[in-house]
Amino acid sequence: MRPIPASSHRSDREARRALSGTLEEIDDPGLLCLLLDRSLAGTAVDRVTADLIDRFGGLGEIVAADLPELGRITGLGPTAILDLKLLRQLSIRLTRSTACARPVLTSWNALVAYARVALAHSPREQFRALYLDRRNILMRDELVADGSVDHAPVYPREVIRRALELSASALILLHNHPSGDPAPSQADIVVTKQVVDAAKLFGLQVHDHLIVGREGTASLRALGLV
Repeated sequence: MRPIPASSHRSDREARRALSGTLEEIDDPGLLCLLLDRSLAGTAVDRVTADLIDRFGGLGEIVAADLPELGRITGLGPTAILDLKLLRQLSIRLTRSTACARPVLTSWNALVAYARVALAHSPREQFRALYLDRRNILMRDELVADGSVDHAPVYPREVIRRALELSASALILLHNHPSGDPAPSQADIVVTKQVVDAAKLFGLQVHDHLIVGREGTASLRALGLV
């Protein structure tokens, strides 16, 4: 019979210890160690965890980091990177399912929570469009543009064309500022106006444009810009 590696015994022991207590009481580095322990068999998980936190900061920044950047962490192999990306995708889908459970306008806090999980820690600017049906239920959440650290090219006609393809009745625009500051730029204001004006031609409503940063979230409607 093939012996079970010592690292597996250690992982099981740590898992039992965590489950016998309260996971909420474990700090972020401890949670990260537990997550990566099995995929880093034979590697000093404490060192890898410390390197991740030192390089990227918090958990949000770690799971949102680009694959090449994660690959530069010594000892962090493909399996461990996959675990981090699975954690991020699970978090996004959980918050999105909550936001989709009811009409978006009556569950606005859930929508903002989803936007923050999906975008706040992204190292590059992303622009997304949420397409809603006539009851304001989310139909599709689509990536419109994946850009650089300070710009994502957006073509208003493509945003509206997609809304018509989906037979959407309304939409919400989302994008992030990797700088952390969610304050809208002049370019943000201009592209929002272009989308709003194009939507009006087809009887579509743009409910809002949310800009997400690590320091908070800005609503262009609340600022009187939609």
